[in-house]
Amino acid sequence: MRKESLEFLQRLIAAPSPSGYEQPAQQVWRAYAEQYADRIQHDLHGNSIAVINPEGAPRVMFSGHCDELGFLINYINDKGYLYFRTIGGHDKALIPGRRVVVQSKNGPVHGVTGKKAIHMMTAEDRRKVPEVENLWIDIGARNREEAEKKVAVGDPVVYDVGFQQITDTIATSRGFDDKVGAFAVAETLRLLQGKELSAAVYSVASVQEEIGLRGARTSAYAIDPRVGIGVDVTHATDHPEVDQRKEGDIRLGEGPVILRGANANPVVVEKLIEAAEAEDIPYQIQAIAGGTGTDANVIQLNRAGVAAGLVSIPLRYMHTPSELVSLQDVENTARLLAAFSQRVTNEVDFRP
Repeated sequence: MRKESLEFLQRLIAAPSPSGYEQPAQQVWRAYAEQYADRIQHDLHGNSIAVINPEGAPRVMFSGHCDELGFLINYINDKGYLYFRTIGGHDKALIPGRRVVVQSKNGPVHGVTGKKAIHMMTAEDRRKVPEVENLWIDIGARNREEAEKKVAVGDPVVYDVGFQQITDTIATSRGFDDKVGAFAVAETLRLLQGKELSAAVYSVASVQEEIGLRGARTSAYAIDPRVGIGVDVTHATDHPEVDQRKEGDIRLGEGPVILRGANANPVVVEKLIEAAEAEDIPYQIQAIAGGTGTDANVIQLNRAGVAAGLVSIPLRYMHTPSELVSLQDVENTARLLAAFSQRVTNEVDFRP
């Protein structure tokens, strides 16, 4: 991956952005995208929208959400311990014993998620996954007054885990879901610089996907695209304990994943495959019969309907503090989106 692009991805990952609190990541995203966009804005909902060739036609929208899983402080007890709610769909078994960072108005406050030690548990308790209301965050405060000098109810929290390359092409971090998608839609603009385009290409870093696909809904309404593609992660199924008969065969490092199914317009699918093969971009196919839990779902249903698609980056260990991706897959996703953009003209009939 190009050095400047990798540094952008690392900055994007480092910026905390649990759903509803995406501003730090959005600032990083806009600072990068504005170098390549003809116009950039952010809306009342918090989405960032960058466009290249704004007078072109038709309008094409790429949406990668920049929000991540996190927690929200909802109570501080007399002893200074912080109780919290989850933001997004966590595996509760992975929450205890983690280093975390509270994003307070005074800056980051470090702590750990606490629970009763295994030595103090009954045999029955040891077999149970602890409920979130029985966990807490310890920031070293001695009482509520001391804690409230550092943090407040409503402050967001993320895992204190950063970006790390474990091979030349494989990296791990929290929040790859879906900051790699947000990265790819921004990188697409860079790849399109100086290229001949018929379409107006809108890249969106959407918000609040993890709590209901909310940002893609509002940004799609504003853009009113003819074609809209969600850019997200999908489960790599190349590790133990996965039944590929049920989940399909998706592999890390084998290229972006193109969806076939009800949430994907067949002409969009055809054009994505055509672009990948013309540019020698490796790709994989995933089949989903109904809607998907991605931005593509709400984009497709925008206004009178949109020719939708979904391009996904294979990801191992989704919704854990240590997700795993291939940087080559991330790069090739941006290449695929750019190549697709160049093939979209007003002459293409996207009606199935």
